[in-house]
Amino acid sequence: MKKILLSFLVLCASHSVFAQGGIYNNNKFHQLQELWPTPNEYRNGSGAPGHSYWQQKVDYVIKVELNDENQSITGTETITYHNNSPDALTYVWLQLDQNIYAENSDAHLTQTNGKVENMSFDALDKMINNKSKLGYQIKSVKDTGGKALPFTINKTMMRVDLPQQLKPGASFSFSVDWFNYINDSRKAGGRGAMEYFAEDGNYIYEMAQWFPRLCVYDDVNGWQNKQFLGTGEFALEFGDYKVSITVPADHIIVATGTLQNPAQVLTKKQIDLLEQAKSSSKKPVIIVSQDEATAKEKSHAKEKKTWVFQGDNVRDFAWASSRKFIWDAMGVNVNGKTVMAMSAYPKEGNPLWERYSTQAIAHTLEVYSRYTFDYPYPYAISVNGPVGGMEYPMICFNGPRPEKDGTYSADTKYGLISVVIHEVGHNFFPMIVNSDERQWSWMDEGLNTFLQYLSEQEWEQNYPSRRGEPKNIVQYMSSDKSTIEPIMSNSESIIQFGNNAYGKPATALNILRETVMGRELFDYSFKEYAKRWKFKHPQPADFFRTMEDASSVDLDWFWRGWFYGTDPVDIAIKNVSWYKIDSQNPDVEKTAQRKKQQESPKTVSDQRNQANIKQYRVDRFPELQDFYNKYNALDVTENDRKKYQSISNNLSDGEKKLLSSSTNVYLIDFENVGGLVMPVILQMQYEDGTNEVVRIPAEIWRKNNEKVSKMFITNKPVKQFVLDPFQETADINQANNYYPEQAVASQFQLFKQQQRTKQPNLMQTERGSRSASTTAPSQNNK
Repeated sequence: MKKILLSFLVLCASHSVFAQGGIYNNNKFHQLQELWPTPNEYRNGSGAPGHSYWQQKVDYVIKVELNDENQSITGTETITYHNNSPDALTYVWLQLDQNIYAENSDAHLTQTNGKVENMSFDALDKMINNKSKLGYQIKSVKDTGGKALPFTINKTMMRVDLPQQLKPGASFSFSVDWFNYINDSRKAGGRGAMEYFAEDGNYIYEMAQWFPRLCVYDDVNGWQNKQFLGTGEFALEFGDYKVSITVPADHIIVATGTLQNPAQVLTKKQIDLLEQAKSSSKKPVIIVSQDEATAKEKSHAKEKKTWVFQGDNVRDFAWASSRKFIWDAMGVNVNGKTVMAMSAYPKEGNPLWERYSTQAIAHTLEVYSRYTFDYPYPYAISVNGPVGGMEYPMICFNGPRPEKDGTYSADTKYGLISVVIHEVGHNFFPMIVNSDERQWSWMDEGLNTFLQYLSEQEWEQNYPSRRGEPKNIVQYMSSDKSTIEPIMSNSESIIQFGNNAYGKPATALNILRETVMGRELFDYSFKEYAKRWKFKHPQPADFFRTMEDASSVDLDWFWRGWFYGTDPVDIAIKNVSWYKIDSQNPDVEKTAQRKKQQESPKTVSDQRNQANIKQYRVDRFPELQDFYNKYNALDVTENDRKKYQSISNNLSDGEKKLLSSSTNVYLIDFENVGGLVMPVILQMQYEDGTNEVVRIPAEIWRKNNEKVSKMFITNKPVKQFVLDPFQETADINQANNYYPEQAVASQFQLFKQQQRTKQPNLMQTERGSRSASTTAPSQNNK
């Protein structure tokens, strides 16, 4: 019997430990070590690269020709793969991103559809006539001796089998010949595309994901060869590029890298103007004017020119080509080094682009370099064309344009400035701090959107930033949880992609900087992360660990709540108890009680009795009155004073001072309604009109994640307590942030007030009969 009982007790004890473990794992302050990869020689526990960190290198020599007649490109590339890993490789994987447009692609086959009541003609035509010519036509894959190499195409991925093992430290070169048509932005969208201008019969080509590119092979994933479904962007290796691009002779090309043969493709005037632009740090210099670009729109040259670009230590290569391009440039001083900021745009982009694009590039380089590292490349370029916003090393594609009359709304103006800042900013994340976009969109989009917010706020006071401010994420955080995933979700499985990958992480970092860590600690740690992983491949844990390592702030609770969870912030004041110190001096305390009694509102019955009862019985029969009818407990007696004197004689001077002080003691009960633990920011609004803010770290919740009580001692009485008075924590319910309660607009009303609506084009409205050049003069027309 004893043995049976002992076994039962052991079983109960085991269950208890398991249960406690479950509770402990649900604790908001439980450390995240078991979720993060174990530190090793490649990535250490501080979040820095380990002493044996390695990454591959891939070099490209590419020759490509643009056919302006049928909108296609034909190319050949020689790829040299340097195996810096400790592993012997038997094959390599390449990305064939253009194959996403094929009708048998996973992106097409897995696309779901909603209601069809309002389907457009174009959408229906696309579904019926989905025989796309787009996608790579791989002509050959050969080694340097011309021998064919076996290859297998699996939708957007191609495996090339090596003739023998590629051992650690060795290199292998092979060539790929291909052809593909360029997608039309109006029909297929895309990150790289062409745009046709019917008015003059010309095209703008923005070429991205235009050549077969090597996948990343690293210590975390092996080959990152996840199929391209459209959302998860690109994981790529660094390398050196030499790219020769043949286009019609009247085209202008801007591209990743440095132009190697300017004398063969540019006029002397253009070369001189580019040299002049290097020292023009306040105003862009026009290299190709609007008049010159307009004149070329009619030429349609049959001759061709080959532009040669060299890009070193870059992870990708993109370019844009058109005879429509206006071109301007200016030099930007980045810590003593001149970087050329340049823009290329058609006349349809003016006067907006001429005024703002290159200046926005310069601003981005200055601000981002201050928060991370000095921009290392010689150029940063913004191009206006069919792509609304997309980034590549040294070059980005951006969409906003003014109306045909040259006017534009405030939305269009700030839309252009913001998208240029964002896309140029991507040079830092992920073009240099080279995270895995196919897996973790937030590591480039979120970090970049955060820095975009900081840059926007330095552009002008009260800049209308869409993302970054905590109040702007409230509507998303309070939405249906079935439509929300943790930030730490794969790029392809996110429903509200903009909020999840851009808005929420940017807001989280802003809160981390302003409310949790403080600017000094945050800025140092963030810069440390950027410097540690410059030109390397970081993973999420490397960021999380570095932020903690460089600041001495335990942030596991923050990562758990903001990045691994979907709970919103909703902290409430449930109750306030107010205590005053009893001085025990009867002349003080009884006088205060009498005053309180006199000021207390009478009940309804008391009020009506006083009006209706003409005479009480004891007044009609005085003999009914005795001692108690005349006794008032609030009258001070000699016995009261003697008792107080006796107590006072036994107190020290310090104790007497405390006893006679007017200190107020408030015991406040807080409740974590939303589930996401955060610091408690409490404003005390005093009766004399002054106020005080107390900031309590999130660790106040460490032993009870749901309810805590905190005592506050003040010298002045508090009129009202307010939680999160500056709306800095993204608290989704302000109604429970006040004590005493205060009426606030409902969450639905707040959303309606905050929701951005399309602004009218006030420039167009106000200008009346004035010309666009009067309202917005163009340098090109001077």
